[in-house]
Amino acid sequence: MFDFVSPNWLPALLVFLAAGLGVVSIAFLIESGREVRRRTEFKRQLQGVTRASDPIQRGPESLFRESRISDIAWLEPVLQALPQISDLRLLLEQANIGWSAGTFLALTIGMAFSAGTSMFVLTGKLLYFIVAGVLGAFGPLFYVKRKKRRRIEAFEEGFPEAIDLLARSIRAGHAFATGLKVVAEEAQDPVKSEFRHVFEEQKFGLPLEESLLGLGDRIDLVDIRIFVTAILVQRDVGGNLAEILDKISYTIRERFMIRRQIRVYTAQGRMTGYLLAALPIIMGFLIWMLNAEYMSILFSEPIGRLMIAAAVVLQIIGFFVISRIVDIEI
Repeated sequence: MFDFVSPNWLPALLVFLAAGLGVVSIAFLIESGREVRRRTEFKRQLQGVTRASDPIQRGPESLFRESRISDIAWLEPVLQALPQISDLRLLLEQANIGWSAGTFLALTIGMAFSAGTSMFVLTGKLLYFIVAGVLGAFGPLFYVKRKKRRRIEAFEEGFPEAIDLLARSIRAGHAFATGLKVVAEEAQDPVKSEFRHVFEEQKFGLPLEESLLGLGDRIDLVDIRIFVTAILVQRDVGGNLAEILDKISYTIRERFMIRRQIRVYTAQGRMTGYLLAALPIIMGFLIWMLNAEYMSILFSEPIGRLMIAAAVVLQIIGFFVISRIVDIEI
């Protein structure tokens, strides 16, 4: 049974902090050097495109699409051979945190080793080392997915206004590329940065279809897929693009209104899930504070540890079920 105020926790805490800070420092030093080299290479390619008589023939896709997975030469082909490396690179691009796949993998391995070593120093048991290592390995992935979710939510909030800007620009007689520039200058991030990306690709000769499809890959939203499909279909068959964009903007705003109403209606269900998930933890802590001996059997006896494990599993299942019930897709 662990005593959380015992000095035995101090070595594990120090090991975890030292290893974690070391891994993060090394990763960001590598990333800083990579960023400097990337900017230098970009300027060199940009000068080459400017000097060329026909920029399109120079292969503009390489200007935007190629990137190294790792700055370590011998590690590059190893990472390229991984089956899921393309999905990982797309996830990092969607989160827009500036990490390479190599940096992410280094952080994952470092966090796993730090967490596992801390528990091994604390307990001296290999099983705890493995469990803590697995949990620590998921830390960077949870962080990246959280950043991706927040960025997509921010994009979704500002996307209708961007569509309105684009529609007004087209209605005023400007070209579609000029409308992209207006959005890239006047919208709020992350909408601003994404439309600037599309506009710059257009400026350097990348076909519109590929630019828009790249936008759809980076922003995983149904609204983006509708927007891209509408633009591409209109370019093939014609039609009033400004009117189409107005209808898309209206549809998105109506979806937002319905979603907010649903959140109000399901607030009680969400609160119930939070309370049911927190109640056993709070009650267990209070009983531990009042009578630690009464709770000690759960940790000292095999049947007690089995009951704790079963309770944790059932709590997770129950919270997941409630979350799925109140999560209504629009």
